[in-house]
Amino acid sequence: MIRVLVAEDQSAVRAGLVLILGSAPDIEVIGEAADGERAVALARELRPDLVLMDVQMPRLDGVSATRQVVSEGLADVLVLTTFDLDEYVFGALRAGAAGFLLKNTEAKDLIEAVRAVGRGEGLIAPAVTRRLIAEFAAKPVREPTADPTVLGSLTRREREVLSCLGEGLSNAEIARRLDMAEATAKTHVSRLLGKLDLRSRVQAAVLAQELGV
Repeated sequence: MIRVLVAEDQSAVRAGLVLILGSAPDIEVIGEAADGERAVALARELRPDLVLMDVQMPRLDGVSATRQVVSEGLADVLVLTTFDLDEYVFGALRAGAAGFLLKNTEAKDLIEAVRAVGRGEGLIAPAVTRRLIAEFAAKPVREPTADPTVLGSLTRREREVLSCLGEGLSNAEIARRLDMAEATAKTHVSRLLGKLDLRSRVQAAVLAQELGV
C-alpha cells in the first residue's frame, strides 16, 4: 500500500486528486493539506510514502515545502505543475523532488505515476521529462555549475547510467540501452545517487545535463 499526502490549495482540485487516488486498491490517501506549511507538518506527523505537492501554494510554496520534506527524509515528493517551465519547477527539481506531474494528467496516468515513484522510478513521463531537463539545461546558470570532479568516484558503468538518466531514461530503458538486467540498472542508479550525495533521479539527470555527461 502506497500512503499518500495530497498538498493542493484549490479545494476542488484537491478533492479530485483524492478521489482518483482513493480509487486505486494499492494507494491510500492519509492526509490533505491546503498550504505548504501544513504539508510539511503533516509529512512530519504522518510519515507518508509520497507527497503529491502543488508548486504554488500559500504560506509556504511547494518548492520550499519540497526542500523541507526531502531534506528531513520524510517522504518522496511528486510535484504538480501546469508545466509553465518556470523557476518554480526547476527549483523543485533542485530541492530533490522525485518527479513532476502535469495537472491535466489523466486519472489512470496519475495513479501510475504515484506507483512509479513508489517503485523508485522517479523520472516519469520520459518524453515530458526530457523536454523539461532540456529547458533547464538551456537556461542561464545563476549559480556555480557542478564540479566535474564529483564524477571521480563513479565507475565507468555508473557514468554510463548517469548519462542515461540525463536523457530521462527509466530503469527498463537503461537496461535495454546498456544490455543489462533491469534490477542491475536499478542497483547502479542507487549506488551513483549515494556516491554523488543526490536525493533523487531527477537531481542526477540535472547534474548529468550540467556536466555534459
